[in-house]
Amino acid sequence: MLHRTISSPLLKIRQTALSIALSLLATPALAQLEDQSIFKSLLMPSALEAPSLGDDTLTVQEIKGAPQLPLSIDLTISENNLWDRIRNGFAMADLNDDLVLHYQQWYQNRPDALRRMVERSRPYLHHIVEELEARGMPTELALLPMVESSFNPNAYSRAHASGLWQFIPATGKRFNLEQNWWRDERRDIVASTNAALDYLQTIYEMHGDWHLALASYNWGEGAVKKAIVKNESRGLPTDYPSLNMPNETRHYVPKLQALKNIFGNPALIARLGLPFIPNEPYFATLESPKPIDVKTAAQLANMTIEEFQRLNPSHNRPIIKPDTPVVIPADKLDTFRSNLHNSKVPLTQWQAYTVTSAERLEHIAARFDTTTAELARVNGLSEKVRLGAGSTLLVPGNGSTSGLTSLLNAPAPQHIIEPERVARACGKSAKRGAKPCATRDEPATAKGGKASKATLAKNEKVAAGGAAKTQPKAAGSKPAAKPAAGPAKGAKPAPKKHK
Repeated sequence: MLHRTISSPLLKIRQTALSIALSLLATPALAQLEDQSIFKSLLMPSALEAPSLGDDTLTVQEIKGAPQLPLSIDLTISENNLWDRIRNGFAMADLNDDLVLHYQQWYQNRPDALRRMVERSRPYLHHIVEELEARGMPTELALLPMVESSFNPNAYSRAHASGLWQFIPATGKRFNLEQNWWRDERRDIVASTNAALDYLQTIYEMHGDWHLALASYNWGEGAVKKAIVKNESRGLPTDYPSLNMPNETRHYVPKLQALKNIFGNPALIARLGLPFIPNEPYFATLESPKPIDVKTAAQLANMTIEEFQRLNPSHNRPIIKPDTPVVIPADKLDTFRSNLHNSKVPLTQWQAYTVTSAERLEHIAARFDTTTAELARVNGLSEKVRLGAGSTLLVPGNGSTSGLTSLLNAPAPQHIIEPERVARACGKSAKRGAKPCATRDEPATAKGGKASKATLAKNEKVAAGGAAKTQPKAAGSKPAAKPAAGPAKGAKPAPKKHK
């Protein structure tokens, strides 16, 4: 008991001395840590600051929690930039060859032309991307009109292909694109896009390969099928690079791949200064139950005629038939609808006129206070034509729709071309100054002689449905084919358009 009593105070003294020594050793270390701000948050509050409160007061210290990170990333959030959306939908296999490098360099060396083409695409591109995604198709195809028409809806080729997607008349009819005196839906933005994607889906299902589908779009599915069968019979590969094809088709897919490489690279888009296109609808459609002039529709939408026609390029005449979809910018749709509802003036200033006796176009133009050139343009006729009784024309009116309904219901008005009355000299060899014989009706030519069989056939065609309207070829920025990068030996001649 005595031993325990003596050792207990000694033990307490030893523990107190040890605590003092440890405190003296820790004081310099704490002072050094106070000078290093990076570690201050790790120290105890008493070591960081000396509280002025009493020893029996508790100090509340707030500890902020770490920021909460999202558990997942929502990939369904739409991008603000349409180029990002297109890039995220790329699904076609890449093609890498010298032709792709050639055309990519060609486009990059012409940034101004590329910018103009992008600006032309602005009204149409979002709609095309929407349709592609709805069908589950690769969004590279949204760039195809750059190859076909440079996004010029009025582009017209020597093969008679027309519109953004360059349909020839036969393929247009195959995919139900209306082509008549009133309008040509090959130039219609909505209708031609639907037809083009229908066609591309059809030929993709035929070949199971997008490169072969594109070759078929350019060359024709029948021609591509024959080339495949030919390679199969020889034990050769049947992919796109291995087929023997015309130069135009050989260069067709590399052009699209070059554009894909450019628009798939955000840094390159920025370096070339290509315009930003927002990921939002540019236009909407609605219908008018009554016929409406193109000029009137543009005014109701507070647009210029040029702006209106860029969205509605399919109309051949200055009047839009009833219940025809009219394309209006999305931000002007409410304005157009309100003005259309409140309009008190006639929506059309044209009327139908039926010729009662043979008459020249210039005389009819004078009667309706217009020019011969304007009347000829509106009706798709020559200025020097002479119309027979029963012919029907569109002429300026005063708001009356007299006879217009029956004309609007017909695919084309009746144009009866009367032959010119030509004076002929009597006898086998007409002498100078001889009196002319009685006049006879003959189709006139530039020299006043008899018309050739081709001229007669042309006149009959005009009489049946009016002269065909010729449109200028697109002034786009299509690159010229690389001379030294042609197809393999034995290449076939340039193809006929099958679109």
